[in-house]
Amino acid sequence: MRYLLLLLLSLNLFAVDATLRIEKDVEQRSRIALEDASPSVNEKFFKILLSDLKISGHFLADSRHNRGDLNSNFIAPALKSKEYVLRYALTQGSGTKLIIRLLKASDGTQVFKKSYSIPTTSKAPFLAHKAIYDINKVLKYPDISWINRYVVFSRYTTPRQSEIILADYTFNYKKVVIRGGLNLFPKWADANQKSFYYTSYAGVIPTLYKLNIYSGSKQRIISSEGMLVCSDVNKNGSKLLLTMAPQGQADIYEVSSSGGSKKRITSFNGIDVNGRYVDNESSIVFVSNRLGYANIFKKSINGSGVSQVVYHGRNNNAVDAHGSKIVYSSRESQNSFGKNTFNLYLTSSRGSGTRPLTTTGTNQFPRFSTDGSIIQYIKHRGSGSSIGYTNLTSQQSLLFPLGGRKIQSIDW
Repeated sequence: MRYLLLLLLSLNLFAVDATLRIEKDVEQRSRIALEDASPSVNEKFFKILLSDLKISGHFLADSRHNRGDLNSNFIAPALKSKEYVLRYALTQGSGTKLIIRLLKASDGTQVFKKSYSIPTTSKAPFLAHKAIYDINKVLKYPDISWINRYVVFSRYTTPRQSEIILADYTFNYKKVVIRGGLNLFPKWADANQKSFYYTSYAGVIPTLYKLNIYSGSKQRIISSEGMLVCSDVNKNGSKLLLTMAPQGQADIYEVSSSGGSKKRITSFNGIDVNGRYVDNESSIVFVSNRLGYANIFKKSINGSGVSQVVYHGRNNNAVDAHGSKIVYSSRESQNSFGKNTFNLYLTSSRGSGTRPLTTTGTNQFPRFSTDGSIIQYIKHRGSGSSIGYTNLTSQQSLLFPLGGRKIQSIDW
């Protein structure tokens, strides 16, 4: 009976796809409260700071929106139970200025102080992210550089029209960088996020371009009949994994970033798409219908053998990889005329255990953070859509609502 109760408890833990889950490692996190010393209250900015603290996996943040005096070292008795108080002042006019002070809750001793400023108000979310990144670093927690990164995504606007947009990870900041025509499948070209690749359908045949987001310069890489998608870039940015279909069947090719050399990696009379580098870039994982349905396979770049990676589900149609870790989306229902449930699973290219990351809704476009610690994805549930994040270490998850148009592709 004891084992049966334990089993039922374990199943119940996976029954709810919670917005925030706090598990056994809470003792390794710092308890922290926020105190807003801004001239005027900005609820959105407070919530961004709160979200940053939570998804970092290193803090247990008090959700109360406290007010305080930036220059005072007094700590309210109600906050003495915390380890730290983050006191901040946000000022917005022609630009944005943020001052933060990290204080010990026990006696008000200042641990860290810093000022930030940018000439615009739209990029205020990035000041929040940078502040939490710095506090995390000062307290010597594992790096969370991913919190400062841009998200690039494409979304449909009207038939045969789309736009490509830059955003912060919460989508509170958004800026259109390509508008007009059909431009799809953006993929970051380098770790510093100076450029990204995308496919343009403006000409006679699909063409892959590389766009520098700072200079606006555009470089043509390659054109191909049929399908053309850049699905991955190697670590030094010299090689790309492309899905192309010059003869009508989609296969995966490795192409130099200059477009000069091309190597065919898969050759199958069916569909091979969405290649991702794994195992120190010696192999790829990809989606193929060679079993009669979409599933995840692995192949050495220089070898001929193909091995099945996933033995779960009958429609595994999206994959991403980091090192030997693999995340994929799997269809859990068989609804022919309505919405189906797609959940995310984490597994390994080496064939070790698989565990679920979501349990409800339609979860697509899984993407690893640059350090492999966070999974980004799009969740559709009911009539709404959200961008979601799951911390693989702390098991904390966050959802940020998405409004409006349908996202076609996303990269982080």
